[in-house]
Amino acid sequence: MLQITIPETELYDDKVGEFIYTKETKLKLEHSLISISKWEQHWRKPYINTVEKTREETIDYIKCMTLTQNVDPNAYRCITNAHIKQVNEYINNPMTATTFSDKKKSGRREITTNEVIYYQMIELGIPVEFEKWHLNRLLTLIKVCTSYREPQKKRNKKDIMRDYKAINKANRAKFKSKG
Repeated sequence: MLQITIPETELYDDKVGEFIYTKETKLKLEHSLISISKWEQHWRKPYINTVEKTREETIDYIKCMTLTQNVDPNAYRCITNAHIKQVNEYINNPMTATTFSDKKKSGRREITTNEVIYYQMIELGIPVEFEKWHLNRLLTLIKVCTSYREPQKKRNKKDIMRDYKAINKANRAKFKSKG
């Protein structure tokens, strides 16, 4: 979870022609599947594969990430580029020490939406409560579960023969035999 503090600010509303004062606001944010689901419902495009987001889309995602109750909507108008940078660093944090080597990268690019992730969770038997996890951690769990489901790679004959040779050599030494 990330917490950002939006300082007390004075804004001017052009439509009404008056000043608006916002109190200091502490936002508790969570980058999760729930947040992405809300954002995709509003924007009707995939969050994960949309590299460049407008400021409006970014602020809206911060709203979707917000766990704090009863936030003054004007507080979101006071979000600075420094806040956005802090949020992006949090979003890009892997939140795990697990890594993968992508040996079999295919040329095709798959579009990942919240429905695809929910499907993967259901398919792998991952409880729906995990939708509240940081998204990168959830995606890592999905990768781990998928890797355990893949069939074991067949070993090549050269490696098998080398292993058998080492076992035979150890057995000959252990039992003091020649064959």
